[in-house]
Amino acid sequence: MKAMIVNECGPLENLKLETVSDPCAGDNDVVIDVKACSVNFADSLMVEGTYQVKPILPFSPGVEVAGIISQIGSKVVDWKVGDKIQALTNWGGFAEKVAVSSHALCPLPDEMSYVDAAAFVVAYGTSHVALDYRAKLQKNEWLVVNGAGGGVGLTAVEIGKMMGARVIATAGSDEKLAIACEKGAEFTINYKHEDVREKIKEMTEGKGANVVYDPVGGDIFRQTFRAMAPEGRMLVIGFASGDIPQVPANHLLVKNIELIGFYWGAYKAFKPKVLQDSTRQLFQWYAAGKIRPHISATFPLEKTASAIRALRNRSSSGKVVVTMD
Repeated sequence: MKAMIVNECGPLENLKLETVSDPCAGDNDVVIDVKACSVNFADSLMVEGTYQVKPILPFSPGVEVAGIISQIGSKVVDWKVGDKIQALTNWGGFAEKVAVSSHALCPLPDEMSYVDAAAFVVAYGTSHVALDYRAKLQKNEWLVVNGAGGGVGLTAVEIGKMMGARVIATAGSDEKLAIACEKGAEFTINYKHEDVREKIKEMTEGKGANVVYDPVGGDIFRQTFRAMAPEGRMLVIGFASGDIPQVPANHLLVKNIELIGFYWGAYKAFKPKVLQDSTRQLFQWYAAGKIRPHISATFPLEKTASAIRALRNRSSSGKVVVTMD
């Protein structure tokens, strides 16, 4: 089979298309013929060798795939060859085939495409669990979503709106903000041209943000942190800017602010039911037509490095997906 392989961690140029042996299913595994694999920020970090998960070299990145089961292990009873599924892998998704645990699969709704399926669970799951389970977002609260034009940012806008919040979207281009409006943002702020802190105060009539969802870090984190309401909740989702901010603890104290770290993947190990319940709800919303991933670009397998670069450079909106056809 063909796969995008990293033989040495470093720049994206180290990611090369190679022919490798097909995977085999272990007793509790299945082999998937991959149709699509979405690009996540973790893929870039994994190639560089800076991600918290460090596969043994050589490896293929890619953690979120959709496809068809082509082989099952001897102890697998809930799945069969030919089933259409979405799966979360530790890595290995940017390949024509991948072996994964049978416990890491979700069946595809009939109306869901492979591209949508590959782009769905991590982005929507991150926003749903963060806003509902961690921040406990309430109806009519003010939600500020930083990086609102990105893959997780757009899903946070969409889910925040569904939960009844009043959503303020921040992004660095008017084009991305227009997409955020389509997903339900009530107000928008272009942080390259506007004073974010002052605009939030103005839009909320001086109240401030009840919840801030931040996958960006850097200056936008610092500006929105200073525009929070008393008893506000700051969700730390990631650091797409590459700048990990430091937080003045006295501000947490004086305004009774909660700083909430959130890593969706960790729940797979220590509280999987949270993710299972969330995923079930998200697929129900999809089947009802209430949520749809925004796919800004698809790339063929051999252009995986370009797909990751588009995400890393923040030149894309929504999700970027690699397809095998």
